[in-house]
Amino acid sequence: MLAPERHEQILRSLRRHGRLRVAELVAELGVSAITVRRDLAELDSAGLLRRVHGGAIGTSTAGSGTQGSQLTIGIVVPSAASYYSDVIRGAEAMAGRYGARLVLGVSGYDVAMERERIDKVLGVGVAGLLISTALGDGDADQLDSRLDDIDVPVVLMERAFGFPQVAREYDHVRTDHAYGAMLALRHFAALGHRRIAINLQATVTAHWLRRGIETAASALDIDLFLSPVDLPAAGDDPAALAQLDAFLAECESFGSRAVLVHSDEHGARLVERAMERGLRVPEDLAVIAYNDVTAALAVVPLTAVCPPKFALGETACELLLRKLQSGAAPVQHLSLLPDLNIRTSCGALQPALTNHLTR
Repeated sequence: MLAPERHEQILRSLRRHGRLRVAELVAELGVSAITVRRDLAELDSAGLLRRVHGGAIGTSTAGSGTQGSQLTIGIVVPSAASYYSDVIRGAEAMAGRYGARLVLGVSGYDVAMERERIDKVLGVGVAGLLISTALGDGDADQLDSRLDDIDVPVVLMERAFGFPQVAREYDHVRTDHAYGAMLALRHFAALGHRRIAINLQATVTAHWLRRGIETAASALDIDLFLSPVDLPAAGDDPAALAQLDAFLAECESFGSRAVLVHSDEHGARLVERAMERGLRVPEDLAVIAYNDVTAALAVVPLTAVCPPKFALGETACELLLRKLQSGAAPVQHLSLLPDLNIRTSCGALQPALTNHLTR
């Protein structure tokens, strides 16, 4: 096949799909990857398409805010509910401003399922991919080559993988969860609490929370106790109640009237059980939760660290879209700071409190 014929077929495929990948063109045209890349370079120089990492997009989809654009962005996340629902909404809002659309894949925090979802989303012909992997930064050694095998631009969300776990540097946008932990502990310290108990669930966020806790322990005049008890998010069965009681007993033994709990659901259940045992919240037990998805709906509204979930989705999507527009841009590592939303569960320390933990 001569070059003009290849160019015509490439443009015909581009009009049909909106985005082309080099590997697909190699199979379709029956030529080498070098030949395909040379064809794309020539068509790009002629203004007939826009080259991007791993392939090409149409020039009409590259402009900002073009209505009716064929540009499609993939987004793969561990969950479409709770925390990530706001992240997805933020990415969707930003995509809409650029005239683009999102294609969603959900891994369910399953590594094998994630690979399948990535392949399906890429199979749609997306121009780029937003991804929050099932593996967290603390498990980066298990990452294998799943990111490096993707042949479209990638922006990581809430992940910050780097060498040697990956072959190349990736753009990422993440919440500074270490700062979030320090924000909560600094607030406790400002209220006069000096002995603080902490309960973290086995989540990918815990990796960064521990870093913030370590920093706070050395920077603030406080004593910290990190509990090994696995708190239940719900349930009144004997095993769940025993776990809650065990943590409250740890607080009593440690002399703590302040607890930081990850996440909202666990904090809400802890408050309910503490009140069932006769404790007053916040007078006898002050609670700060982490995530702020359902914290305000607890029986006692929970003071909570609130990651900028919606803004994270917006920022990551805009970063990817700008990269697709420019064709080449410096890799960016962006950190967004969470806020602390003050509610009833964490009030000021009173001069004289009666310790009801033995009730």
